[in-house]
Amino acid sequence: MIVFAPAGVFLLALAVSMLRDRRRLRNGVYLVFALFFAVLGLMLKTGQSHPAVAGALAATLLLLAVLSALTLAVFLIRNGLTMVRKEGRRPANLLSLLAGLGIVGLSVMLVATLSTGSRALGTVTVIAVLVVGYVSFLFTCFLLYSLLYGSFKPRGRLDFVVVLGSGLIRNKVPPLLASRLDKGRALYDAQVAAGGNPMMVTSGGQGPDEDRPEAQAMAEYLVEAGVPEDRILQEGKSRTTEENLTLSGAMMREVDPGYRCVVVTNNYHAFRAALMARKTLINGQVIGSPTARYFWPSAVIREFVAVFMGHKVINFGMCALLVFMGSLSGLA
Repeated sequence: MIVFAPAGVFLLALAVSMLRDRRRLRNGVYLVFALFFAVLGLMLKTGQSHPAVAGALAATLLLLAVLSALTLAVFLIRNGLTMVRKEGRRPANLLSLLAGLGIVGLSVMLVATLSTGSRALGTVTVIAVLVVGYVSFLFTCFLLYSLLYGSFKPRGRLDFVVVLGSGLIRNKVPPLLASRLDKGRALYDAQVAAGGNPMMVTSGGQGPDEDRPEAQAMAEYLVEAGVPEDRILQEGKSRTTEENLTLSGAMMREVDPGYRCVVVTNNYHAFRAALMARKTLINGQVIGSPTARYFWPSAVIREFVAVFMGHKVINFGMCALLVFMGSLSGLA
């Protein structure tokens, strides 16, 4: 069983890290390495007794990887076109389309390099593969752990249910924000039914194209849904997620220094919000509400880009190192 030892080490590291705090980016790295070494261990174990089966398994995994990449490219391009049609041509809405075209472009580069044997093109391709591989690894860590993090449900007593704003449309609560508020109200109702007495916090300031703070419109929506007005606190000054959490945290600590809360946002945003919640010392986890399926891919990519840029020194440093290493292949 020694072939599974690396997977066990990373699985143990994941368990310990999650017990300490689920809101850590490195948990995703532990998860991916645990899965990788588990599959590798399975192949090595199979190869010891059935070499032909192990070879067939390796070939199948390689074929599946290629087919998955091509399928993903088609899906992202179609999703990107849907986003443009339904949400407009803002840069954030083009992310899935650009990702799909990027996969196609890299595939074309690989085929051209193999068919032409060009040394210069080969160097560029090696650099592209290294950089894309690094970014893809980080994205896989982010995506898989985001899905795992989103599977956890709040347990026990909650003193506050915080709902993060996402913008008003014509000064009304749009469907995206309504999804968050409905999820928050359901949590509030469940706590009341269990004998609790929580408060809700609506968090969102006034945008440049809005006549009132989001928090006010959100509170009105909750009151209409049956939440007592005196059980709602409004945080109406924040402009960003980090400000949402910082200012809401200050309000909750003022009411109850030993509070325990849950923060509600959309599912694509939950893990990045959790990272910020840890940074801003919020005593609680983050859960997500449903999002339209066509909106989810671009939104997840946008969230990953934000996390990537949040660690830009180390990430761009790694990319620069990989570019240098790849350029050496042209000198060999």
